[in-house]
Amino acid sequence: IPNSKYKNNYNSYTQQDGHYAGNAANDEDGASSDATEGHDDEDEIYEGEYQGVPAYNDGKPREGQVALGQPVSDSLKSRKELENERQADEEELAQQYELIMQECGHGRFQWQLFFVLGLALMSDGVEVFVVGFVLPSAETDMCVPNSGAGWLGSIVYLGMMFGAFFWGGLSDKVGRRQCLLISMSVNGFFAFLSSFVQGYSMFLFCRMVSGFGIGGAVPIVFSYFAEVLAREKRGEHLSWLCMFWMIGGIYASAMAWAIIPHYGWSFSMGSAYQFHSWRVFVVVCALPCVSAVVALTFMPESPRFYLEMGKHDEAWMVLKQIHDTNMRARGEPERVFTVNRIKIPKQLDELVEMQNESANPVLKVLFKIKAELRGVGCCSTFTLALVAVFRYYGLSVWFPDVIKHLQADEYASRVKIHNDERIEDFTFNFTLENQIHRNGVFLNDRFISMKFKAVTFINSSFLNCYFEDVSSVGSFFKNCTFVDSFLYNTDIDDSKLINSSLINSSFHHNKTGCQMTFDDDYSAYWVYFVNFLGTLAVLPGNIVSALLMDKIGRLSMLGGSMVLSGISCFFLWFGTSESMMIFMLCLYNGLSISAWNSLDVVTTELYPTDRRGTGFGFCNAMCKLAAVLGNLIFGSLVGITKAIPILLASSVLVGGGLVGLRLPDTRANVLM
Repeated sequence: IPNSKYKNNYNSYTQQDGHYAGNAANDEDGASSDATEGHDDEDEIYEGEYQGVPAYNDGKPREGQVALGQPVSDSLKSRKELENERQADEEELAQQYELIMQECGHGRFQWQLFFVLGLALMSDGVEVFVVGFVLPSAETDMCVPNSGAGWLGSIVYLGMMFGAFFWGGLSDKVGRRQCLLISMSVNGFFAFLSSFVQGYSMFLFCRMVSGFGIGGAVPIVFSYFAEVLAREKRGEHLSWLCMFWMIGGIYASAMAWAIIPHYGWSFSMGSAYQFHSWRVFVVVCALPCVSAVVALTFMPESPRFYLEMGKHDEAWMVLKQIHDTNMRARGEPERVFTVNRIKIPKQLDELVEMQNESANPVLKVLFKIKAELRGVGCCSTFTLALVAVFRYYGLSVWFPDVIKHLQADEYASRVKIHNDERIEDFTFNFTLENQIHRNGVFLNDRFISMKFKAVTFINSSFLNCYFEDVSSVGSFFKNCTFVDSFLYNTDIDDSKLINSSLINSSFHHNKTGCQMTFDDDYSAYWVYFVNFLGTLAVLPGNIVSALLMDKIGRLSMLGGSMVLSGISCFFLWFGTSESMMIFMLCLYNGLSISAWNSLDVVTTELYPTDRRGTGFGFCNAMCKLAAVLGNLIFGSLVGITKAIPILLASSVLVGGGLVGLRLPDTRANVLM
């Protein structure tokens, strides 16, 4: 709708009909309005509780009053008529609100909220990466059997799935800020608690509840921020906000790289309580969430939500706060906020309650559910979200594991094989690594304060040998014989003695419990570094999408990004080396991020205000379900074949790009 029409409406609303009203006198220097009566220009403080807030007239007749031409009572109207009136009110409010945000301007307030919500979005990015980084260490530290391995990754995503739908829907009822504050508090508390619990079951529970809390971050953050942005700023600044998810991934990768492999940071309290470095990493990763909770306490509720709930005075106060904050930052504190009246749409709850009192209660409940789900069924957005998340999380699992398999193959190619060796009266006090010993004889040898790392003994004999303070990582004794040998303070147990026999040999003070071995993983640093590079590669795509989102449009950005990332994914077929795969990972992440940003912007603008959190949360919840499926499908193909993941991801990306082009263009939308 042209701006000229907005401006005509802007100056035509009167106090009598309860609408927003402009005051032409305010255009003159030194002018004031009713909206600022009792307002002190010097210290910006209201002298009375509601002295500066215009009273809202809801258009209802006072008791005992009957006026000529009085509108028909709501109780006499049909449900369809009431819904049509509400729709008209919402359209009128959307036009008014756009003009109000233009008057408030874009300045200090929006940037303050930008960084606060950015911390919340950063916490979501951190939560996704924490799972993968602590998984090997946590499962080893807590003696997790093979049957329980892998549950951590899945259960966190399931928590995020339920959290997205719950908090997104609740934010449409009780407010963006309040729901975000509670959900982030839940995430921070249980994330912090999970670093101290010792049992794996309790750890799973804490991470699940932590995921449930952080699940509300994405749907609420984008809904909240979009509602304080004017239309011409929305696409660009929502895209800039997406960068904080990338920052969260970089933060998690850097902290894992710096903390987890350093076991000197660990401490223990007896044999019952162990606090290893990966737990320090979990605590550090909870800091962005805690910072977001503290910062959120200083921010107001979304004024657009207040208007949708019929809270005229609260919305007016927040809008004036936005206006005054921005004007003071511009050096124009004397600029008067000219808004007197804001249109309030008919409340949805009123429509439900106005049904016939004798109506079937079941029908009332069904009507309520139907009203709650209204606007959630944007099929194209939902389908595209599943496509994007399925291929993103699937390939995110597949890429690092393929690199690890390439590393393992290269490591195995350097194995040293020793056949028919005989070693007598020798002391081993150094590390043996990546070796195979066949048909060897060790006579009167001493193995003291040393490590076996990826060493396998096959058909070997140990005669009168002495083992003390020995640890073995990925090492085994197959068909070996120990005669008159003594083993003290070692971790060699039945799981490492495969078809081996012990003759007059004994074990004393064997190491019990789970032995942390992640510091001995030759690829630990490299895995974190690869994730760091892959996340950092998103930065150029973020910048490009933010700068071009409002210029070339959401749909062009969305379709183009998905097609280009699909092409880059296809060329993975030709990746045969570790360096080539890392390069393709960075290229793929850089090209695909624009599709993510476009999808977030389009989803925010498609849903009406009273269903924005619910709709966004529902789509985000299904995305987390797609993430679980992507992890299972792509993860099962690691090390088997790369043809299926590559062809599946490429075809899904191209198909998703075509679906994206069928979405409605939201660039010119006002927030309904």
